[in-house]
Amino acid sequence: MDYQKIASDVYNLAESDEPIALLVREALQVIEQCLDQYGQDHVSLSFNGGKDCTVLLHLYAAVLTRKVLSAHKPIFALYIPDPSPFPALEEFIKITVQDYLLDLFTCNLSSDIQLPVESVTPGVSTPTALKGSNGYIGHSLQTQPVGAARGGEGMRRALELYKLRFPDIQAILVGTRRTDPHGTTLSYRNVTDPGWPAFERVNPIINWAYSDVWTFLRKLNVPYCTLYNEGYTSLGSTYNTFPNPALLITNVDSSNTLPSSLTTVANNPNAMCLVDPTPPKSFMNGFGPFTIIADNPDQTCFADPVFDLRETELLRSSIETLGPFQVLASDPSTQCYAEVNDKSANGVNLLPRYRPAYELQDGALERAGRVSGAIPLAKPEI
Repeated sequence: MDYQKIASDVYNLAESDEPIALLVREALQVIEQCLDQYGQDHVSLSFNGGKDCTVLLHLYAAVLTRKVLSAHKPIFALYIPDPSPFPALEEFIKITVQDYLLDLFTCNLSSDIQLPVESVTPGVSTPTALKGSNGYIGHSLQTQPVGAARGGEGMRRALELYKLRFPDIQAILVGTRRTDPHGTTLSYRNVTDPGWPAFERVNPIINWAYSDVWTFLRKLNVPYCTLYNEGYTSLGSTYNTFPNPALLITNVDSSNTLPSSLTTVANNPNAMCLVDPTPPKSFMNGFGPFTIIADNPDQTCFADPVFDLRETELLRSSIETLGPFQVLASDPSTQCYAEVNDKSANGVNLLPRYRPAYELQDGALERAGRVSGAIPLAKPEI
């Protein structure tokens, strides 16, 4: 990671004529003032891999490089995982730790039930399966907010653990925005509520809108979690987070790209290929009659006839469902297999497809893919 470039890009954006410049300047000033008061050794950053804290981390790295001149020094950070996090999110966090030199402490709780980390809405009933758990500690900790900020009990306990392990940390940079649940009354700097570990919460991007976050990330080419390219706009647990329905690609949206008869199932279940029956003639030399257009439009795959699918042990178990073509991806390490589907009114049944998060027009729908109050079933006893 080129810290000098990060600092140059961020501060140049702050002094530019771009509409987002004022927000960037304000955020940088808040971070600078925090460091002036506490010093880098007493400041940590809350990082869970989401888009907001990714923006905050990039801003923080710029300030450290420009003002503190110690970007080579590991950045103190804490990670408070949501219950049942997405594997893609966890992988992004690992990569970010390496890229930004984070000294990341993961606050794992020892409770055998999953306590809420995010802001909690009171009145949600506790599933019977949880009530029967040996670790059940009462309805209030599951569904009632803790403190004026209405944070979850899991968050409070995680911060207690962090304070115990890192008593010198006095301020925590947080990527909260005013449109977040219960973020309306927060300011740039707020001390924690009574009954919570003593920290000052610093919210440099509190006044940013959803669109501002994506303007910053995309304008500066900041890496972010790939789930946002799959229609997710707000990330939580796997059991309460889904692609945003506002980004669903409808039949009208996809009328020009729907295949006529085949869906290609990749050996990577996260990848989706579509069959286009009318590829450009220049692509046809030496290939079979279909061009496979991957969900990444920059990649093109080609169908190649396979005369005996039983030649490989891998395909033997699924020979009944495979069509007559083996697909050779542009990446030789990836193979796709054609599977015939029943035609629908559009030509073929497809898995739902979603536009990327940055295409969401109405920021008020940011959390439309989140299920409020969802609680997973208790883990079965072994």
